[in-house]
Amino acid sequence: MNDFIDIKLGLKNLDRYYIRHSIFKALKKSLPNLKGNLLDIGCGQMPYKDYILNNSDVSVYIGLDIETALVYDSNVKPDYTWNGVTMPFEEASFNCAFGTEVLEHCPEPEVVLKEVYRVLKPEGVFFFTVPFLWSLHEVPHDEYRYTPFALKRHLKNSGFTNITIKATGGWHGAMAQMLGLWVRRSYMGKYKRKVLSVVLKPIIKRLIAYDKPEQVVFKEGQMITGLYGIAKK
Repeated sequence: MNDFIDIKLGLKNLDRYYIRHSIFKALKKSLPNLKGNLLDIGCGQMPYKDYILNNSDVSVYIGLDIETALVYDSNVKPDYTWNGVTMPFEEASFNCAFGTEVLEHCPEPEVVLKEVYRVLKPEGVFFFTVPFLWSLHEVPHDEYRYTPFALKRHLKNSGFTNITIKATGGWHGAMAQMLGLWVRRSYMGKYKRKVLSVVLKPIIKRLIAYDKPEQVVFKEGQMITGLYGIAKK
């Protein structure tokens, strides 16, 4: 089972459920924008590849990862690797690009975004997600947590126009995600973790049901779980 797509809320995935559920939900909403040749940047295991190829107008799916990327699955290898400076493609090679939970790992995000812009065809689109409320990961290669304002500025500075950025979750989603991260990843005994997971699961489920990320407005005091969006060349 691909638990990036077919994930079900359970006691052992209270930490990952909401982020994977919300990213997949964002992807499904944005799928009509993806077509032709697609470049998956920071592709990792390429968990969305089959779904995208089977449910969109994407005809060619190319996975690209950094040369020093962590290997999560030895059976899945990127089609290409790069040095983080210059992608091994000519200008205007792709109709669309795709990067989930990648930009937070880029020390110089505009270097990457300008390369994405370069390899996209005119009118090409870039779909992206980034975390806002998440634990340190892939240490020490965890660089940023973006606000929508900073992310939009980086995209504009890299040449993109017609930028749409939305939240993957609001206050209720943020609380659900923090409870899940705390109960599954903080330091506590196995028995305590098991008991608290049972207690918190229905609360997390209810919080997720209450969350309305589509109603989130980026204003003073708003909490978000992460961001997703589309930027066009």
